[in-house]
Amino acid sequence: MFPMVTGFMNYGQQTIRAARYIGQSFMTTLSHVNRLPVTIQYPYEKLITSERFRGRIHFEFDKCIACEVCVRVCPIDLPVVDWELETNIRKKRLLNYSIDFGICIFCGNCVEYCPTNCLSMTEEYELSTYNRHELNYNQIALGRLPMSVIDDYTIRTILNSPQSLIKMDKPPLIKD
Repeated sequence: MFPMVTGFMNYGQQTIRAARYIGQSFMTTLSHVNRLPVTIQYPYEKLITSERFRGRIHFEFDKCIACEVCVRVCPIDLPVVDWELETNIRKKRLLNYSIDFGICIFCGNCVEYCPTNCLSMTEEYELSTYNRHELNYNQIALGRLPMSVIDDYTIRTILNSPQSLIKMDKPPLIKD
């Protein structure tokens, strides 16, 4: 008789423990009801990147002196700099500059150590293609400035973004 009573007691304790776990998980679910959604509808909504975001590299051909500092500081020796020496003025003349973004690790060393500031990081992060050879950008493709996410009229801004909160005169929820 006693084993049957202890079996019922164990069953009752397990039932109470299971009900407590279900109640705790239900309370966790209810605590998340008032939170804002984290996901965005990507093609129609885009996140505004932070100021320190390392996107595609922008190159200004006129400022470059072909010193090749960017090649020396790059961990994978990625930028390809073609130049020729003009003997009459004893200066290098830049012929071609290219970066393969299929290999680039976006470390930012080339931008940081460039003595003439001809390289800069943009906010462009949509670099996907179907052909990897399209990721090899020459100086003409690197010279194009990307369209700003804020200026694009086809894209809706996100309510949690710092830019929209500034427009509404509210402090941002998350600070850098």
